[in-house]
Amino acid sequence: MKAKSKAQQKAAGAALSAKRGDTKVSELTGASKDMYESMSEDELEELASTDHDGLPRKKS
Repeated sequence: MKAKSKAQQKAAGAALSAKRGDTKVSELTGASKDMYESMSEDELEELASTDHDGLPRKKS
């Protein structure tokens, strides 16, 4: 699955960082916290690695 917006991509990156232990889980909020709890590391990596050219800032 590819990210649908830059905001989604950024949230996935934050959640991925926490999954890998680079960021504290307590620092996550909103969508990134939900993603951390419900997605695997592989799923998060796929979302976070989406090419952001052409993506809207936020999904409308």
